[in-house]
Amino acid sequence: MWKNDGDEHSPRRDPKMASIIAQPLPFQPSTSLILVAEDEPEIADILCAYLARSDLRTVHAADGQQALELHHHLKPDLVLLDVQMPRLDGWQVLSEIRRRGDTPVIMLTALNQDVDKLIGLRIGADDYVGKPFNAAEVVARVQAVLRRCGQAQRRDTKLLQAGPFRVDLDSREVSVQVQGATHVPELTVTEFNLLASLVRSPRRVFSRAELLLSCLPEGHTLERTVDSHISKLRKKLEGLGLQGMPDSVRSVGYRLGMDP
Repeated sequence: MWKNDGDEHSPRRDPKMASIIAQPLPFQPSTSLILVAEDEPEIADILCAYLARSDLRTVHAADGQQALELHHHLKPDLVLLDVQMPRLDGWQVLSEIRRRGDTPVIMLTALNQDVDKLIGLRIGADDYVGKPFNAAEVVARVQAVLRRCGQAQRRDTKLLQAGPFRVDLDSREVSVQVQGATHVPELTVTEFNLLASLVRSPRRVFSRAELLLSCLPEGHTLERTVDSHISKLRKKLEGLGLQGMPDSVRSVGYRLGMDP
């Protein structure tokens, strides 16, 4: 159901992780997160591998209901959405995503008829790719839609600021303003990665799974590992006079909890 661009050594995900997280990447605070909603595991593996090669983070949903749940909790930058999926089909998922907001969506389906394309575009799809497809072309379309929607510009951001925090991605240094004084806390690599992600989107709630994916490339597999690192980060910030940061969101994850 796809076309290979000739690379026989393309990276592949561990199939056991296919229903949860595609492929952990080295930390890149401004890298876009792509939700791949596709019920055929082999196709999902190919797409996630090609997206990962282009420094895009991925998360996989195997059915429409799971796609909506991941969309709600992870707030992806773009959704690759198959039409023919179990539980909820792509049209239903697209309609609900559009009801919630304006997340870019590229429809991905074997229903390669003009009428189906028109339905998707009228509901609110940003692009439409018919199967069989070239995985490299799909990645190019993803990047094009991200550029149009302004997501790709974040890759050029070297300085993040929110509330009392100033995060320099080049020097990997954090400065904190507390009562007119500037502090530079000593953070571990993981603590810096966590804080950078939270500062980048201070009002967004990050699930443990997403923070694990983007901030802990060392190979941890337990989501509760995130809790331990957050606890240590929180203690360091409390030592500077900042209480309750990062903020816990029960049953979901963490957020910085302040305006940019």
